[in-house]
Amino acid sequence: MSKTKAKDTEKERGGTIALNKRARHEYHIDQRYEAGMALQGWELKALRAGRINFGEGSYAIIDHGEVFLVGAQIPPLMSASTHVVANDRRTRKLLLHREEIDRLIGAVERKGYTLVPMALYWKRNKVKCEIGLAKGKQAHDKRESEKEREWAVDKQRAMRAHNRMG
Repeated sequence: MSKTKAKDTEKERGGTIALNKRARHEYHIDQRYEAGMALQGWELKALRAGRINFGEGSYAIIDHGEVFLVGAQIPPLMSASTHVVANDRRTRKLLLHREEIDRLIGAVERKGYTLVPMALYWKRNKVKCEIGLAKGKQAHDKRESEKEREWAVDKQRAMRAHNRMG
């Protein structure tokens, strides 16, 4: 495979802009949804430079049948936003199909779920936000997840050591 062909498939597949690793630690994720984002030009340029911070306070809300991303910070590039007054913590609209929004409304209002941003990535030159339908973990659940993760790492080390000797 030539280098140009490899780059083309990489662009088509899309690249990860940011991951919210804290979300997997803090919440049980039941379902994931892919949503488009309504962004301004300076925000796109900042995302191309990899400038986004989900932070602790980022979440999605449903208001009047629309879904919005709240608390995600996209700091502007100094060169790209000279003529614009940029609000880096503004509320951004997430674009979903009506049936998906209806399902999310039911889960959030009736079952007590939370909408958490999981990742931001490129897909066919569009920015997509993966949101997770989540429930908060208790402290003992977090400890259990940590033990499972450590056990998986230890198991991998043992397998590698065994394969080297054998």
